[in-house]
Amino acid sequence: MEVINALGRRKSAVARVYLSTGKGNITINDRPIEEYFKEETLRYIVKQPLNTTETIANFDIKANIFGGGTKGQAEAVRLAIARALCKVDAEAYRPVLKSNGFLTRDAREVERKKPGQPGARRRFQFSKR
Repeated sequence: MEVINALGRRKSAVARVYLSTGKGNITINDRPIEEYFKEETLRYIVKQPLNTTETIANFDIKANIFGGGTKGQAEAVRLAIARALCKVDAEAYRPVLKSNGFLTRDAREVERKKPGQPGARRRFQFSKR
């Protein structure tokens, strides 16, 4: 099987994933997943599409991530892996991934700060006198 690539985005994080047949090694920015994502919950998020399709031991994954924080990066990798699995075998994997919501791009972004206010929605305290 040739290398299949896919793109995933979440907040301001962008992940490029290269999926090939292998033994289940996951490398992120040339580092193993255990070294890149220290928290177990983030590693779980990254592996969710592989666990639901029961293909964790069938593919090697190499990912390049930039931008965003750790949670956004993990969710961007999850989307990219799900998209790559659909390219491998759409009939087998797509219904399972879609029903679990792994193929949906979460479009929520941080709202910009408005001028004359302390935040995006927050106003300075109103003083009558």
